[in-house]
Amino acid sequence: MHTWVPTLIAIAAALLIAVGTVLRQRSSAANGAITAGWWFGAVVAIAGFGLQATALGLGSILLVQPLVVLAVLFVLPMEAWADHRRPKRSEWVWGAILVVCVVGFLLVARPVTTDRRPDMLLMGTTVGAVVIGLVLLVVFAEKCDRGHHKSLLYGLTSGALFGVSSLLIKAVAIRIVDEPLSLFVHFEVYLLVPVAILAVIAQQRAFGAGDLQTSFPAMNVMEPVVAMALGVALLGESISAGVRATGLLAVIAALSVISVAKLAKHAVIRENQVAVPADRQM
Repeated sequence: MHTWVPTLIAIAAALLIAVGTVLRQRSSAANGAITAGWWFGAVVAIAGFGLQATALGLGSILLVQPLVVLAVLFVLPMEAWADHRRPKRSEWVWGAILVVCVVGFLLVARPVTTDRRPDMLLMGTTVGAVVIGLVLLVVFAEKCDRGHHKSLLYGLTSGALFGVSSLLIKAVAIRIVDEPLSLFVHFEVYLLVPVAILAVIAQQRAFGAGDLQTSFPAMNVMEPVVAMALGVALLGESISAGVRATGLLAVIAALSVISVAKLAKHAVIRENQVAVPADRQM
């Protein structure tokens, strides 16, 4: 299978996920309620997740997941259009840097797939430990007073859970290829459903808590980071990089984190600008 096939599918998935995310966030930002617009956005996002699952079935996690970050770039003009404003130049710059980092990672790392099959006990233990850690993060999020902090923490939680879901989708895809008749005797199928539901719940909490550009970048960076880390640890996926290339990848990762922080900072500034006039009117 040529790598361009899962690459194109992953990019299309990122576009649909971005559209669905904006629709749901715009519908729930006021009071967190689920409306008809939210359901329409959910259908679009589900279609995107379906394409993402297809891409994961055809390519490695290390190839597909970084491309999902492109959804951040797609969201910038969509949210600006919904707010009747133009994206700031700095937003485009940091969004572009994030995209360049994704492309740079794929070119430098040259992800390598593997025939290794997941160990059920190790996968179950690892996923359980990750979920427990995220529960603690949710407890901390509920204690936060400021909306953008809560939105950020829920965004990180949602992204991590979607990253775990990506690993489970890949594991299920492997089972379908190897053992289609015994698919439903493996725990990955049954673990995928609750993890995906928890991811959606955390995402909805993030949307209701604050600005989309606070939570969405965090989601889209956390998801590939967690998915790729688990893919390397549990599925044996790897990159074709020497010592120098590994150092360059570390720089790329650092730039990705900085760009996400900058995008979130823009959201906090806008939130404060809106809050101050509102306080003066009271």
